[in-house]
Amino acid sequence: MDDTKRLPIYLVVDASGGMHGEKIESVRQGIRSLLADLRGDPRAMATVWLSVITFGSSARQNSPLSSLGLFREPDLDADGAVAMGEALGLLKECIEREARENSTNRVGDWKPFVFLMSFRQPQDSWETAAEALMSFRPMNIIACAIGPYADEMPLKRITPFVVRMEEVQPDAFKSFFAWVSASIRAMTAGVNARGGAAVSIPQPPSGISIVS
Repeated sequence: MDDTKRLPIYLVVDASGGMHGEKIESVRQGIRSLLADLRGDPRAMATVWLSVITFGSSARQNSPLSSLGLFREPDLDADGAVAMGEALGLLKECIEREARENSTNRVGDWKPFVFLMSFRQPQDSWETAAEALMSFRPMNIIACAIGPYADEMPLKRITPFVVRMEEVQPDAFKSFFAWVSASIRAMTAGVNARGGAAVSIPQPPSGISIVS
């Protein structure tokens, strides 16, 4: 029987045209720093599995759900419109395919944790995909509205935990991914110490505010 209980982490990243250039490069560097930080934590190495999904004119899973030791950094490009609804549908498909549920032959995973980054208002039919995702299975989602053009309303329809990052400079992205890393490490400490009890996420750093 497979008794490995994993913590699936999905990064869902806006890679539309507005994220072109320095912004998508900052995301790439942020994922690299996140990976290095988590690989230095034995509890994260034993528990965390990571995936990256991006959405521009279409959505794709750049990195399938993998252990930190086998995870390969995605090749990110930014172009096109904002197919967030397609990304939510793909996220549901990936979780259904990759995240384990309890069975007679294996121990199920911890509740999947999703970090959704949005730069602009969705430009597809996202409502139906959001409703399907919410009714699919329990998961934790933190959504981040990036910059002045991000629309908080669709994000609030997906999750009650929405933060806003006003600046779109490299240092702001660096702070965001450092907070993501701290949040994941808090979760791994919680599930290892308390068997999956509720975990307190660290407060966002300066420049990232919680949307009430």
